[in-house]
Amino acid sequence: MVGFPAKSSALRAAGSIRAFAAVSLVAVSLVAAPAMAQQSPENAAQPDTGLSDIVVTATRSAEALSKVAASVTAISSADIGAGRIKDVASLASAIPNLSVGDQFGVNRIFIRGIGLTSIDLGADGGVAFLQDGAQIARPAAQLSGFYDLQQVEVLRGPQGTLYGRGATAGAINLITKKPTPELDGYARLTYGNYNTLAIEGAVGGAIGGGDKVMIRLSGKFDRRDGFGINEFTGSQIDDRNAYAFRGSIMFKPSSEFSALISAEHFHEGDNNYAFHYFGPTVAPENALGALLGGQSLFTVAAAKGVKANLRNIYSDQEPINQRRGTSLTGTLEWTPGDLSVKSITSYHVFNRFNRDDLDGSNANLFGQNNYTERSRTISQEFVGNYKTDKLDLVVGAMHFNEDLYGAVRVPLTNLGLLFGRPANTFDTSAYLQQGRVKIDAFGIYAQGSYAVTDKLKITLGGRFSYEKRQGTGTFEFLGVVPTDKQKSWSAFTPTATLNYQATDSTLIYASVTRGFKSGVINVGSRNDVINPEYVWSYEIGLKTAALNNRLQANLAAFYMDYSDLQVGFVDATSVVTTVNAASARNYGFEAELRAKPAPGLTLELFGTYLNAKYRQFNSGDYRQGFAVVSLAGKRLSNAPEFSFRAGANYDIPLGVSGTLNVRGDVNWQDRVFFTEFNNADATQGAYALVSAGLKYTSEDKRWSLEVWGRNLTNQLVLTNNIITAPLFNSVRVGSVAPPRTYGVTAGINF
Repeated sequence: MVGFPAKSSALRAAGSIRAFAAVSLVAVSLVAAPAMAQQSPENAAQPDTGLSDIVVTATRSAEALSKVAASVTAISSADIGAGRIKDVASLASAIPNLSVGDQFGVNRIFIRGIGLTSIDLGADGGVAFLQDGAQIARPAAQLSGFYDLQQVEVLRGPQGTLYGRGATAGAINLITKKPTPELDGYARLTYGNYNTLAIEGAVGGAIGGGDKVMIRLSGKFDRRDGFGINEFTGSQIDDRNAYAFRGSIMFKPSSEFSALISAEHFHEGDNNYAFHYFGPTVAPENALGALLGGQSLFTVAAAKGVKANLRNIYSDQEPINQRRGTSLTGTLEWTPGDLSVKSITSYHVFNRFNRDDLDGSNANLFGQNNYTERSRTISQEFVGNYKTDKLDLVVGAMHFNEDLYGAVRVPLTNLGLLFGRPANTFDTSAYLQQGRVKIDAFGIYAQGSYAVTDKLKITLGGRFSYEKRQGTGTFEFLGVVPTDKQKSWSAFTPTATLNYQATDSTLIYASVTRGFKSGVINVGSRNDVINPEYVWSYEIGLKTAALNNRLQANLAAFYMDYSDLQVGFVDATSVVTTVNAASARNYGFEAELRAKPAPGLTLELFGTYLNAKYRQFNSGDYRQGFAVVSLAGKRLSNAPEFSFRAGANYDIPLGVSGTLNVRGDVNWQDRVFFTEFNNADATQGAYALVSAGLKYTSEDKRWSLEVWGRNLTNQLVLTNNIITAPLFNSVRVGSVAPPRTYGVTAGINF
């Protein structure tokens, strides 16, 4: 559903209240259902172990999820797969207050309304993204895909003490499966519409018997046809052709020491991440293209008397996507008694090239956008943990180094038309932004939890961060400007949490945390150095379980006060610019409910409310000739006011024949805006996505067959919408979410 007519705030709020009331009624029914199940002799005869609890490491210490005094959601391996959580974008369907959208092949994650808004080279997001505790810095490198994962942990809210830089919104940690002494592995084959073919598998075990040396090899091949076409050339767009593989070896000479070395490589070469044209804003349709007799997706559709298909493009430029990355991670762990010491060393190399068309037409204009990015990162972190009955202490130190090169090149083909000169006057010139930025970041931190009584625990912590960035390069646009600059910053980010274990199954907590996101020097940009952004976050929460753990509820309310929030846009001179918004404040509520009203049946529900608005921010409005306007009270980008999810998962025993699993879920998200102006030409209306699956598993759990479908109602959803440069009449381009997809997955475990 694109561009729903805007409802009034009162009507929308009333509808949301009714929706929350419905959620509450369902929650009451979930409580009642188990009670009725207890009274039924048939149900009483069946074993019922209740809902499981997951052990997470998000707080740098292994702890049951129900005992973590923070907003954390964990996705287990059982929920990761082709028809389930299949990539980073899919996380939005399972995590409250999280939204994901790609932008020119860049991962844009938002948690509680905060994330990556800048479209410039070198920009960092507000969500720390890690794999096995090692940071993956470049947002574009975070789209390499999910495979052979043990679980995914998502922390909502600032994580300034434990994760430091770039965690003002939260943190995501992918945890891969590790080698085991026993022979272990799996293989999955998926075929679906759009000629989707995905092959994934892993195998591992001990070398020479015992558990002294163990290995695991895994990989994934992923290919499909395009979700759309370039109607001008007939070529497919938004297709996928990628592969990845990982090898891990673990040495365990004693029960107290282990060494894990993991190497990974991924490659993608296709026509993915196309810029889709969504129409004009401040100028008539295709005003620039008309100078050369060009047409757009909209003018061609109008001539045919049909509606433009926004999954397609009409362009003289084919989208190009080429990316590859290699990483090496070493983890040493020593656990003598109550003490644990871990060292995480990581090396990442990432390269990509993307090309798209900024003008959105088949005219050979100055719109060919060539984007090159090369990154090399080295990180080292030491984490120590000491545990007793009353004290849980975590201390750590880290160093992160990145050498980032980037270039944006836009040939100025036919630009002379704008100046009343021969069209080819500037054909040998280009808009060229290139250079490199070197980043050095250091951090030391400590956090301790002390049990004052059997029920009351207090946690105090703090982190000192120092970061230096040095940029060299040039900016060229009908003239050359050097862009060399450097700056450093430091920050102290404390945290304090008070949690009360009212009963064995009820935890109440309150916390205050400060977050810090480093300043930015954009690659080859004439932009001034961007200052760091800071946040103070306050949260209260409740985690409880009832009826023999067959009903679980996690509730959280939060208030976040941001200063110097980093916001990016295209300015009046057609140059990408990032500035520090004066301030913003976000507050809201999250409710997660899970129930097991009968053996084999699991029901899930979450609902969120988010009020995320600028308190003080002035910026030039492209709709008013870039006149500076106040944006106080405007909603932040990608910050839906309400969102809901309802899901059901039912395992039906078939006796000696195995088990049949039936599942389904619906995700509803309120309207979001893609710019700070909250304008009608850069928004996505409220929508609902429906997914379902049917899976058969043999009695010995060795093999399975699943039929699945995602976005079953085939909703068209915009995931991003950029207002381009005034040179292109500020037209709208962006990305769209996948259409209806369905397929069959066959799997075997051994």
